Amino acid sequence: MTESWVNSAERIGADLHLELSGPGGRRAALIRALREAVRGGRLAPGTRLPPYRSLAADLGVARNTVADAYAELVAEGWLTARQGSGTRVAERAEPLRHAARVPVKAPPRARGPRHDLRQGRPDASAFPRAAWAASYRRALQAAPNEAFGPGDPAGRRELREALTEYLARARGVRTEPDRIVICSGFAHALRLLFGQDGGGVLHGPLGVEAYGLGFHRGLLAAAGVRTVPLPLDEHGARVERLGRERAVLLTPAHQFPTGGPLHAERRSAVIDWARARGGVILEDDYDGEFRYDRKPVGAVQGLDPERVIHIGSVSKSLSPALRLGWMVLPERYVDAVLAAKGEREAWASVPDQLALADFVVSGSYDRHVRRMRQRYRRRRDRLVEALAAHAPHVEVTGIAAGLHAVLRLPPGTERSAVKAAAWQGVALDGLADFRHPQATDTAADTAAYDGLVVGYATPSEHAYGAALEALCAALPPG
Repeated sequence: MTESWVNSAERIGADLHLELSGPGGRRAALIRALREAVRGGRLAPGTRLPPYRSLAADLGVARNTVADAYAELVAEGWLTARQGSGTRVAERAEPLRHAARVPVKAPPRARGPRHDLRQGRPDASAFPRAAWAASYRRALQAAPNEAFGPGDPAGRRELREALTEYLARARGVRTEPDRIVICSGFAHALRLLFGQDGGGVLHGPLGVEAYGLGFHRGLLAAAGVRTVPLPLDEHGARVERLGRERAVLLTPAHQFPTGGPLHAERRSAVIDWARARGGVILEDDYDGEFRYDRKPVGAVQGLDPERVIHIGSVSKSLSPALRLGWMVLPERYVDAVLAAKGEREAWASVPDQLALADFVVSGSYDRHVRRMRQRYRRRRDRLVEALAAHAPHVEVTGIAAGLHAVLRLPPGTERSAVKAAAWQGVALDGLADFRHPQATDTAADTAAYDGLVVGYATPSEHAYGAALEALCAALPPG
């Protein structure tokens, strides 16, 4: 005989499954089941049991059966019964001898760095919770019923229309909603464009800047795409070195990680290359909203929408946790990208898309970007002031825009500086970590120097001063 009971949270505080089985009838089975629930820890000391009448009704047994079981367990010391407080699991200093449990010691948690100055991470404490929650509520209330069915792989129309207006106004992008495809971020865009084993929308070889994220290079390599590094100088990527590549990936608004925009002449030159070659430019606009000491630099896409794939996300402006990005595509690639994405939206949450659309249309996104631009500029200024006071021999570059700076170090000191920073509890990256492994033309690459990439956006306001002190203590002497 086996019967089950799931108790309501109102009566006992948590769901509890009891199996009444074995010899001796229901009374004996109930005693065994309750005893085992206490012994195994499913009924913690102090837990209140349901009144015997309720339990009897749930189990389909006689009230006397439950009352007798309770009475026996009280006599054995498993339960206590007091007038007005009901029947509870007994408080015991130690488990019964025959039910002794060996305490399991939790493994020690790895301690992270005290100060996080890694690049690419916005201040998580500055996420606009109230404004985002208001947009989320409005979006859910206004959403049609079909929004909660299978999602359109292109993304919600509401978001694509909002992005069309915003990108035109803020970034100089020329597009329309039907040429925007929503994705979960830049890496997802690369996977959609290049697929796996050469089966994507685009194919290599792909020109890339000599410095960039190794994660992106690894993703492309896994897709069978050969990347060809382009040297960098003070005007950005040396696009005149492009030859037989089919596409080129650039960060023209703010070269990552060395800083600085792609020079106007080179913007025109890379468009000319794409037209002559029949190629395409992938524009990674990862932090284009954040500029401080320069005029806004518009998107390269505005020069020729049919030769540029413009890719952006909210990872830097709002939060990487939202997993929302977009591709602005030349018309000839739209159908192929949608086919690669599949028949249904499998990546970007539809409620999040609707909330972001409201966030943009309501003006909350612009207000947040302006507020964070001021905050990050103040942090940039504090970094520059700290270096001037404590390490004047260290040159700081790439500071006119973005969320990070590059500290130029004396030759041969980068590795030791990274180790010294770690000893000070500071997490940051060395510039060499971003260099393409095949980038060997140092004569043409003026970015080939020892340096540290310092992200000044991540620490909270109250922790930033201590982070700067620890950073300065780790820098090599002049």
